[in-house]
Amino acid sequence: MSFEWQPMEAFVSSSSAGGTVGIIVLAAGGSARMGVPKQLLLYRGQSLLRRAMETAVATVCRPVVMVLGANAERLCDEEKQLPVHVAENKRWEEGMGSSLQIDIETLVAADGGVEAGVIMLCDQPLVSARNINELVEVYSRTSQPIVASAYGETVGVPALFTRSLFTELAALKGSEGAKQIIAKHAHEVHRIALPAGAIDVDTPRDYEQLSSMTENTNI
Repeated sequence: MSFEWQPMEAFVSSSSAGGTVGIIVLAAGGSARMGVPKQLLLYRGQSLLRRAMETAVATVCRPVVMVLGANAERLCDEEKQLPVHVAENKRWEEGMGSSLQIDIETLVAADGGVEAGVIMLCDQPLVSARNINELVEVYSRTSQPIVASAYGETVGVPALFTRSLFTELAALKGSEGAKQIIAKHAHEVHRIALPAGAIDVDTPRDYEQLSSMTENTNI
């Protein structure tokens, strides 16, 4: 896998009316707090990464983009037989900002007319295709530049961003993520309640809690 860096000016060209909404699956992190690649942890018989990709593919969003970083060679098999555009961020250790630049550029390269993009994580296994489609439906109805998920005290991803914000997303540095853009444009954000978004898997304790929930419920 390889990726060629492109000028950020390419991100802001106007999309045509009725353009598509793409989706990005963030999966480049090194899982430092987990100690093992969390993308490969199993939930209901699937790796978290495979589950996230199948969720993305099941939405109305196209194209589907995934950028790998740490453990890329071990993870690339997870996308087999799925219509997913995969790229590799060799600078993943610099943080989420470097991955978002590649994510956005890959999305635009896959569909030059893309009008907006949804950003989702591979470690929120309870987020469903229906949840993602609701973001797209609200965007189509309201034309809000950002449609974000609200859970706990957080307003964050999964979230949809209109193309006019792609340059800002791609300019994020280090550990900065999409939440910075959501906070900066707080007055332009449509919030959707998404309790499932509060379940993310960053630590062994998180994974134990998820496994316990799975055993005791039908989620």
